[in-house]
Amino acid sequence: QSMPPRAFHYALPNELYGMHHVRRYGFHGTSHHYVAKEASRYLGIPEEHLNLVTLHLGNGASATAVEGGKSVDTSMGLTPLEGLIMGTRCGDLDPAIHFYLSRKIGRPFEEIESVLNKESGLKGICGLNDMREIQRRAEEGDDRAQLAIEMFCYRIKKYIGAYCAVLGRVDAVV
Repeated sequence: QSMPPRAFHYALPNELYGMHHVRRYGFHGTSHHYVAKEASRYLGIPEEHLNLVTLHLGNGASATAVEGGKSVDTSMGLTPLEGLIMGTRCGDLDPAIHFYLSRKIGRPFEEIESVLNKESGLKGICGLNDMREIQRRAEEGDDRAQLAIEMFCYRIKKYIGAYCAVLGRVDAVV
């Protein structure tokens, strides 16, 4: 838990943070920490002098900005829904989509939350959540599979670029 307040606070009334702990926490911390330690060893740069963008890419996915061996920002928020596109999670989206979908399709927020967590992301785009199968389908000419790959990579590039700006100097992307 090394993120500074400027990175973990949401632009919400402070009472929500104070009373309900509404803030960005991030996930995959053990994975990001391990990769940062290994990068330090491989590059021969002490962790306290190392700036990295680390990526955890699987059915769950996240990015982290590491400055001097400490996480200073991460793509996931209060829940693992925020951030990169994942196997079944949508990642970043307009926060009012819940309200819009509830009105348009007449479903309660709990059902919409389930759709955003279990039926979205790569699966929502092309019907598959395994990148190996998505790549195979894209090579066979499946336009939706190709779009899923492009969207997945685009979102990753956006986060890498943002974290490079935050860090100022990046020794590696791992």
